[in-house]
Amino acid sequence: MEEETKQIIQDSLDALYENKKFLPDLTDGVREQAFTSLSAIISTPNNIHKSFLRVPREDGTIERIPAYRVQHNDSLGPYKGGIRFYEGVNEEEVVNLAFLMTLKNALHQVPFGGGKGGIVINPRNYSEKELNVVSRKYVRYFADVIGPDKDIPAPDMGSGEREMDWMMAEYKKIHHGKPYLGSFTGKSVDNGGSLGRREATGKGVYFTFRYLIHDYVLAHKQTLQETGNPFAQTALAHAERPLKMAVQGFGNVGSVAALEASQCHSLNNRVIAVSDRNVTLYNEEGLDIPTLIAFTATNRGDLPTDQEQLGQAGVTAEIRGRDELLTLPVDVLILAALEDQIHKDNMQDIQAKIIVEGANAPTTRDADAYLSDKGVIIIPDILANAGGVIVSYLEWLQGRETQYHEESEVFRLLLEKMKDTMDTILPQYFGDPYPLRENCFIHAVRRLSTVLHKQGMLY
Repeated sequence: MEEETKQIIQDSLDALYENKKFLPDLTDGVREQAFTSLSAIISTPNNIHKSFLRVPREDGTIERIPAYRVQHNDSLGPYKGGIRFYEGVNEEEVVNLAFLMTLKNALHQVPFGGGKGGIVINPRNYSEKELNVVSRKYVRYFADVIGPDKDIPAPDMGSGEREMDWMMAEYKKIHHGKPYLGSFTGKSVDNGGSLGRREATGKGVYFTFRYLIHDYVLAHKQTLQETGNPFAQTALAHAERPLKMAVQGFGNVGSVAALEASQCHSLNNRVIAVSDRNVTLYNEEGLDIPTLIAFTATNRGDLPTDQEQLGQAGVTAEIRGRDELLTLPVDVLILAALEDQIHKDNMQDIQAKIIVEGANAPTTRDADAYLSDKGVIIIPDILANAGGVIVSYLEWLQGRETQYHEESEVFRLLLEKMKDTMDTILPQYFGDPYPLRENCFIHAVRRLSTVLHKQGMLY
């Protein structure tokens, strides 16, 4: 996973090296030295902080829980990235996610660097009191390396506004009398959080799909028809007809993206399948997404797993295996679960022609290359799931100014920022042979490299 990201970064640097219009003042041996420096800087994190949180359990035992905070690069601004509460967290994963945060912020011109955190627990196995202790201990152990102008954590898998509220309170206690509102984002509105933060990533995921396949394609239809670009042909083929969609993952990101899809007036979407950690629900005529969301809100976030629960929810659906969703005959597949979901063992069975990455790194490099060669449009995580960090930036600004936007204004600013990025990227994507992921990485690495060069960091 980390090696794949490093290779994509190196490929981007190689493409930029050959483009003599990029950093034209760097020539001959000086250019080679500078790009060697860029490779070393961007492919390694600045800091890896690791500790074992000493946590008392309610049964009287003591646990030592591994925890991480990785800070990749802060050339563009303070480190920024979520804290993942997940039993599968490991150092390599957190490092890779920190890399991606740096590049995501560079791509969308958000003035943050990249960071990421992780705590190796399954939060379902801990009481609310124990999770409170875990959250506060994390802040105590990493108190010296986080802060409003240093490193600003946010929620991630397994964590949410509750944990951010606890963490900010602990930060305030430790740093008494110092500014604290910007120390964490993704907080509850009552504690200085931004309206719309919970829905931001899911809304952004659906917006990137809708803007590409509807707004942009229809506005540039004639130009796209004249090109031989295979991705343009895929987009045109799906632009003005009903689309069947499947959504993997039904947490904050997947459920919001599914709801946006089911309620979109400009596209005739039909969400025919959704899945979570337990099950896939399928209905060829379309699932009742609002009712499923209401059910998960009272069922610890889980979808119905049997006919009795479907009856309780008032939803008509077939129950299928969790992993069946990926290979269903759909037009659009939204991946909003975990990394490495589409890989060399199942890539040949994927039928969707458009894949949207709501999760981080859900498609391996091999699968990306295979599907892209077949003209499949893959809207990568670095582009599609940036809604959370964009609204986190708005929350950070609002906390500094102690003035807060209405929800409609937050969503307007979010979608305007994502539209600006796509208007920069899509002409290149439909005009050259690079898949969208490579286009996004080249653009992000270009911006980061330019800043590093201007800051004199390459010598």
